Amino acid sequence: MLTHRAAGCVSMTKQKTNMETPISLDDILSLGPIPEHLHTTFLRVANGLVQRADYSREKAMGLMAQMLQNPKKFAYSKNKVTNLARSIYDMNKQGIAVPLSETGVGHLPPEPAPYVLNSAKKQLENAFELRSGPLPYAVFGREQIEEGALRQMETAASLPVSVAGALMPDAHQGYGLPIGGVLATEVNTIIPFAVGVDIACRMCLSVFDLPPAFLKREPHLLKKSLMEQTKFGLGGETREKFDESVMDLPEWRATKVIRDLKDKAHRQLGSSGTGNHFVEWGLVDVYEHDDHLNLPPGEYLALLSHSGSRGFGGNVANYYSKLAMQKTKLPKQAAHLAWLDLNTEEGQEYWIAMNLAGDYASANHHEIHNKLAKALGEKPLAMVENHHNFAWKEQLADGREVMVHRKGATPAGTNVLGIIPGSMTQPGFVVRGRGNADSINSASHGAGRLMSRTQAFNTLTRSQWNKALTEADIQLVGGDLDEAPMVYKNIDTVIDAQRDLVSILAKFTPRIVRMADANRKEGRED
Repeated sequence: MLTHRAAGCVSMTKQKTNMETPISLDDILSLGPIPEHLHTTFLRVANGLVQRADYSREKAMGLMAQMLQNPKKFAYSKNKVTNLARSIYDMNKQGIAVPLSETGVGHLPPEPAPYVLNSAKKQLENAFELRSGPLPYAVFGREQIEEGALRQMETAASLPVSVAGALMPDAHQGYGLPIGGVLATEVNTIIPFAVGVDIACRMCLSVFDLPPAFLKREPHLLKKSLMEQTKFGLGGETREKFDESVMDLPEWRATKVIRDLKDKAHRQLGSSGTGNHFVEWGLVDVYEHDDHLNLPPGEYLALLSHSGSRGFGGNVANYYSKLAMQKTKLPKQAAHLAWLDLNTEEGQEYWIAMNLAGDYASANHHEIHNKLAKALGEKPLAMVENHHNFAWKEQLADGREVMVHRKGATPAGTNVLGIIPGSMTQPGFVVRGRGNADSINSASHGAGRLMSRTQAFNTLTRSQWNKALTEADIQLVGGDLDEAPMVYKNIDTVIDAQRDLVSILAKFTPRIVRMADANRKEGRED
C-alpha cells in the first residue's frame, strides 16, 4: 500500500508540472543586451523558474527584468537569481552596462513608489479611466500599417489627457504609443513611453564639397575612416573627444539620476547604439536650390548617421517610465501610457533629463561627423539634423498649447528641415516640412518595419541578405539579419503617403554602411 500511495503522489506531482511554453533565447534577448557568454545561464535560470518554481512565463520574465534593472539588490540578497545577478553586477562594476530594452521595461511589474501613501484614497486619486471612445486622429498610409499599431493609437487617443493624435505611414507596434505615433496631450503632462526608450534618437547629415567620383576613387579611405572613427553597442566608448563641452552643461548636476549617469555618458560620447543605428557614406542628390537647405543643385559626397542618447537616455527612460506607471494608474491596455505631471518634482526631473538627452544626442552626432570630416581633411558645406523620439511644447492650429510626443516621427513644421532614411539598400530623403495640422506638424522617421527582429532571424538567410547588398552595390561593415533591407517597407511608398506633409529637397543613396557587429545586439532602439 505504501508503494501504491507513493506512486500516486508521483503521478499527482507530474500533473502539477508547469506546462508553460519554454522561454526562448529570443525572449531573453528581448530584455536587453545579454552578453553571449551568459545566454545559457539566463535560459537555464528562466526556464528553471517556470519548470521547477511554478512561475508563469510572465512572472519569470518579470523577475529577470527586475534583476537587470537592479542587479546589486538581487546580488546581495538570497533569491532565485542571486548568482546570475552577481555576474551582471560584476559587469556593471567593470563599466559594462546591461540596460533594459523597451520590451524589458514592459515586463517590470507595477509597484507602489516608496513615497506614495498606500491607502485606498491615494490609490483612487491616482487612478484614471479611458474615454468612452478615442478622439479623432489622422492616419497616413493606413493600408501599410499593421493592426496592432492602429489599436495602440486608438488607446492613446482615449487617454483623458489626450488632445490630438496622428499616425505616420511607417508606423508599427511598440510599447504604449506605437512607433510612428504622434500624440498631443495637455501641456502639463508628459508620457515617458510616448517619447521612447532611446530618448532623442536622431538623424544627422553632413554634405561635403566632394563629387561622386571621390567615393569611387577612395572607397578604402572612406571605409577605413568608419572603422577607425566609430564605436557601436556594448563597450562602445571613445577615449579621444573632438568637443566635450556638452558635458559642462549645468543640467548634469540637476538630479541624482543624472549625476549617477554622467560618467557613463562621457565615456560613450561620440559612439552609436545597436539595432537600426548606423553611420554611412553615400551620395546626396540635391534636386533644386532651396533657401533653407542652401545648397546648389548637384550630387555630393555625404555622411549620414542615426543614433541617440545611448545608455544615458536609456537609463533615464527606464527609471521615469516605471515611476510614471507607479504614479498614474491606468487600465491594463493603457498602462504604458502613464504620464508624469510637469507641476511635480518627478515631472520636472524627467523634463530636465529628456532635454539634456537631446543636447547630448546632438553632441554625439557632432563628435562622429567632426572626426570623420577631419579624417578627410574637409569641412561640410551643410549639416541637417533632427530628433525623432522626443516631446516638445507646441501650439496646435487652434492656438491651444500642448505637449507633442513624437515617438519615431520627424518634426515637419512649416519650413523645418528633416531627414527620413530608408534602409541599408534604400535611399533616404532630405525634407522640408509643410506644417500640416492633421499630422500635428509631423512626418515619418523612416520606412518602417515589415517584420519583427525575431521574424527576420527565423525567415531570412544570409545568402538572401548578401544578394540584396550586392545588387544595391552596398559595402556593409557589421549588421545582422534583423536589419536586412527586406525587413523594411518600401520607402517610396511611405514617402508617397506623406506628400502633403513634406517637400522632398534631396535624395541620399547609401554606399558604405557601418553598423554594430552581430554580437553586440542591445535589443530594439527605434
